[in-house]
Amino acid sequence: MTAIDATQSVKLAKQMSLSFKHKLLLFVTAIVTLVTPIAAASFGAANISFEQVVSLFANLALGTGETDSLTQRIVFELRFPRIILAFVAGAGLALAGSVLQTVTRNPLADPYLFGISSGASFGAVLVLSFFGSQGLVLQWLAESSGHLANAILRSGLFSNDAWWSWSSISLPIGAFIGSSLSVLLVLGLSGFGRASQVERMLLSGVATSFMFGALTSLVLYFSSPQAAASVLFWSLGSFAKASWAGLVIPSVVVVCSILIILAFKRQVLAIQAGDETAHSLGVNVAKIRLAMLILCSLITATLVASCGGIGFVGLMIPHTVRLLYPGQQPIMMTALVGGIFMVWIDVLARCLLGNQELPVGIITAAIGSVFFLFVLRHRR
Repeated sequence: MTAIDATQSVKLAKQMSLSFKHKLLLFVTAIVTLVTPIAAASFGAANISFEQVVSLFANLALGTGETDSLTQRIVFELRFPRIILAFVAGAGLALAGSVLQTVTRNPLADPYLFGISSGASFGAVLVLSFFGSQGLVLQWLAESSGHLANAILRSGLFSNDAWWSWSSISLPIGAFIGSSLSVLLVLGLSGFGRASQVERMLLSGVATSFMFGALTSLVLYFSSPQAAASVLFWSLGSFAKASWAGLVIPSVVVVCSILIILAFKRQVLAIQAGDETAHSLGVNVAKIRLAMLILCSLITATLVASCGGIGFVGLMIPHTVRLLYPGQQPIMMTALVGGIFMVWIDVLARCLLGNQELPVGIITAAIGSVFFLFVLRHRR
């Protein structure tokens, strides 16, 4: 055997070993994805063991045995919608972060650092503070003595039931408008079409994030104490209000976004190699980059409207997956790992303190800030 044949044999053996490792990781991730919802459903204020949850699923699947109605209600009406929303939120935020890092060629890109989350939070907080069940518009109507104000109040348009029925539409719309404004500001400040656009994007995103954060604080300052307390906890991220009806919009948006990103994966990966290389391959860089930014703003806005602001997930998960799959961009793996991560972060938020629940955003910010410093040190 010649030296060239020996080298080729070694390379082939390494490729086969790497392929086996990737398949093993995918298999383990799939198993963890299936086990995670059942295991996470056994954590909470009510004492329900893992064996009880497994028995509940087995009895319902096979139609045998009797199930405790209270246990069934806690698992399927309270915990499972929350687990699914956490999984969808983690998958969507991780996917948005991965796409942002690819199209901007910046490993520190994240929906929060790009100002998308701040813009979405500002739009959603405006809707909550002005048109919520305890918002400023309702207070103004209550203090007004006009016939129109009294007629609106008597109509029940701003009652709690009416508010929750149309908030599922108004909140995502408000959040999407805010995130779209953020994207337009970032593109305008970074100079759309300039050679230095990629380098200026992150700084523009940070500036935009601070601006929308200040505007959000201003709105909260003028809100009623009850509305401000509610919005403050919501803006820090929580899955406490998860319901089966509220899962429809975020689930559809995230699934459709995954399909769109898979359809344009070749163009997105071409941008990562450089704008000139992508142009030589026939990719319209400006159009694809703008489309992906709008798609990421839609994902972020929908999730912010559903569960509040949760930061650093889009930064941590793509880096972690790239460590497991060097030189690759596995979209589905990124989504699965992000979903699993968020489910267990929510379990930690529910169980870390005995009699109260921590906002999820506080935990992800604490972990993400350390991870951010680690990435900066590694890049230096």
